[in-house]
Amino acid sequence: MPDAWPHSDLRADLAAKLFIMNMFRLIIVGAATVCALVPMPPALIEWGYAAHLYPAIQQTVTGVSNRVPFALFDVFLIGLAAAWLALAIRDLVAGRVAGAALRIAIRTAIWGSVVYLVFLAAWGLNYRGVPLAARLQIDARAADRGAARRLAGTAVDRINALYAASAGRRHDRVPDGPLAAGFMNVASALHLPAPVLGRPKRTLLDAYFERAGVDGMTDPFFLETLIADEVLPFEKPFVVAHEWSHLAGVTDEGEANFVGWLACLRGSAADQYSGWLFLYSELTRAVSGSERASLQASLASGPRDDLRGIRDRVARRVSPRVSAAGWRVYDSYLKANRVEAGSASYAGVVRLVLTTEFRGDWRPVLKP
Repeated sequence: MPDAWPHSDLRADLAAKLFIMNMFRLIIVGAATVCALVPMPPALIEWGYAAHLYPAIQQTVTGVSNRVPFALFDVFLIGLAAAWLALAIRDLVAGRVAGAALRIAIRTAIWGSVVYLVFLAAWGLNYRGVPLAARLQIDARAADRGAARRLAGTAVDRINALYAASAGRRHDRVPDGPLAAGFMNVASALHLPAPVLGRPKRTLLDAYFERAGVDGMTDPFFLETLIADEVLPFEKPFVVAHEWSHLAGVTDEGEANFVGWLACLRGSAADQYSGWLFLYSELTRAVSGSERASLQASLASGPRDDLRGIRDRVARRVSPRVSAAGWRVYDSYLKANRVEAGSASYAGVVRLVLTTEFRGDWRPVLKP
């Protein structure tokens, strides 16, 4: 009879470990569910996370990922997909389909919860903070078609003046130089945390970027700056500055465009040209057809060729079906993270530029 005691103790020990493991899994899934559904006070997120915890995380994580020449995000995606697939095949081979499907579903829920919690901790909680626009001195009455037309005229003048000085210059892929200095200047002026700027990298997602019309993204786990290969040299400064805005904790796409544009204005002539060319393209959508034609006629031949190059790139590489599907997914992602405008928030840069009060040299005025 005493010989049975060790086996009984072993079974009890295994049962206790299994109970603890299952409780841990439930806690993970429950925590992810609560974080996804329960509102969080923006002021608390701003003070506790965006202003203190996130900058420390970003500076450390981007500082490490900058030392790696390839995209760690690619390794993460491939490793996660391979591990999930291998375990799913093992479950299907080892048991009945119904039991295997249940194990796969449970594992997917647990892994998804872990990934979501890591996403929130590394970057995603910035979505719950106070938007950048809440800091700016804004006059909503300034946003009208006449103001958009006048600003578009300014953009044309700047583009024409800057073209010769910027022609043929490529954007440096290393995060230093005038664009980096300009970005840090803007971050300080807007009271954004000073980020470690991401080293622009290629990604295995580039084939998708090309077909979907995506110019770049910020990896929300390793906080890397990923830029599409097809982006033209005169587009690249603005695209990089836009992604750096995300590293500074700016989540709204229109606000990231705003910060990226301001950073370009404080960079080299090539950086300024990139910023104004982007804003001109956005402004032409806010004016009438006849005004658009007049603005286009005012452009010098060089900038017109550059804009034609962008249109040709899009027409040649982008698949309307893939692009539409990708933007629908991204729109859902943004709305799930409480960006009410979804992917339409990209166009918010025009409203911000028109309504924000500026001092000289396009220096935004903050609320007292």
